[in-house]
Formats: sequence, structure tokens, C-alpha cells
Amino acid sequence: MKLRWVDRFIIAAIIQGALITVMALVIVTIQMMNNQINIIQYLSLSFDGTAKWFFLGIIFHLIIIVAVAVTALFYSHLEITLGKKFTKKSNILAGIHLVGMNVGGAGAMMIMTYAGLAGTGLLSIFTEGKLGPKYPAIMDSFIEPIGGFIAFLAIGVVCGGIGFLIAYRNNEALEK
Repeated sequence: MKLRWVDRFIIAAIIQGALITVMALVIVTIQMMNNQINIIQYLSLSFDGTAKWFFLGIIFHLIIIVAVAVTALFYSHLEITLGKKFTKKSNILAGIHLVGMNVGGAGAMMIMTYAGLAGTGLLSIFTEGKLGPKYPAIMDSFIEPIGGFIAFLAIGVVCGGIGFLIAYRNNEALEK
């Protein structure tokens, strides 16, 4: 059975959902094993620049997951409802779209989450079992990698839009 683009994007959304679920379970497990500090309460009370990156990384990652799932609906409409055939060019653009959204989006958001944990000193709970010092200056070293992943995300989305237009304008229908 050949996977359609709709199938690939749904599988990607499921994998992304599993990834963020594992991240949440790791945090909950660490919290259960460590009664020194309430991780979420600590992050909420110190909602300054560093803790904000943690929360925004998680929230934006959830938005990326929803965006990937909704994108599957666009491909479903093109491939199933309209019966449009993807050309070689639109297939390449759809592949860039899939990789760009998932690698670029998830990469940027996971780095933001990691940077938030590192800057608040909470990362040391995962590595050393105790709360480390706040280190807000560490955030500066994450700006360029996050920007790079966001650029990759943007390239993927733009390529996907162009691929949609090419497939939509294609008058050749799929063989059923």
C-alpha cells in the first residue's frame, strides 16, 4: 500500500504527540522521584525570561502538532476529495513540507524547552538530582539554533503552499 501525503502527515502528528507525551512523562517521573522542589510550581513562580522559554516551547510544540494534523486535512482534500494527482515537483515540495514542519517546528520548540530548563537551573535536577543555580545568560547561546530551526519550518511551510497550488491546478485526476 502506497502512503498518501495525508497519511504521512497524520503519522507525523501521532509521532509528534507521542514525543511530547514522553517529554511530559519524563518531567512527571522526575518530579515523583524528587521531593526537593515542585518543578511546575517553581517554573510558574519564576516566570521570567528563562522559565517562559520552557512554557512557550511546550505550548508552541502543541500548536505545531495541531498544525501538522490540520495540514493532513488539506492533503486529504486534495488527494481524496478532489482526486488531484501530485506531480514529481509537487511531491518533492510536499516532502520538504513534511520534513520542514516536523523537524524545524519540533526542533525549535524542543530547544526552547531545554533552554528554559537549563536557564532556570532545573536541568540539574534531571542530571544531578538537585536544583542548580539560575543561569539566564545561557539563553543567548540558543537563539541562533532556534532561529535556524524556525527558518527550516518556514521553508517547509512555503514549499507546502507551493506544492498545494501545483497539485490543485493539476487537471490530471488520480487513477481510482
